[in-house]
Amino acid sequence: QVHLAESGGASVQSGGSLRLSCTMDLDYSADRYCLAWFRLTVGLQREAVATIGRDETTDYADAVKGRFTISLDNNERLSLLMDSLKPEDTAMYYCAAYYNVNYYTPEYVCETREDRYHYWGQGTQVTVSS
Repeated sequence: QVHLAESGGASVQSGGSLRLSCTMDLDYSADRYCLAWFRLTVGLQREAVATIGRDETTDYADAVKGRFTISLDNNERLSLLMDSLKPEDTAMYYCAAYYNVNYYTPEYVCETREDRYHYWGQGTQVTVSS
């Protein structure tokens, strides 16, 4: 049974840094999945912040490019390093996964639609104060 669990959320000052971690219990090797960090801001939908897929190909939302880094550590822990945090980064952050049936299609890019992700953690809160 697939299980994801986030940790690392905290309250920080604007300009600070945080590293979020997601421990994963998956049915297959982690590199066979598309993995992502999403965030939910009060009153808005969950949005994809960063994705990582085959060969550690990454993609980022425009709002976090150059500040956030997604990584897969030892093929078992998903991380999100967040630098230069802003108050607008305040949100509940979730790790998510779906099995990549397009693994043997090199040009395939992991999707950012929330409904494509089958597995979710419980979330970890990040609060950035000005």
